Amino acid sequence: MSKEEREAKLKELRNELMHERGVAAMGGAPPNPGKIRALRTSVARLLTIMKEEEE
Repeated sequence: MSKEEREAKLKELRNELMHERGVAAMGGAPPNPGKIRALRTSVARLLTIMKEEEE
């Protein structure tokens, strides 16, 4: 992926994570309980790749 694509994907994942956290905070039962963890892992992976590219 190019740098712009990675940044766009990171923004998309963070927005989705914020939405899922909001649903969980309001007491709603998430349809997929492992989704928050998966989103956090994906964000961390992208950040790691971006950091490695800087060096």
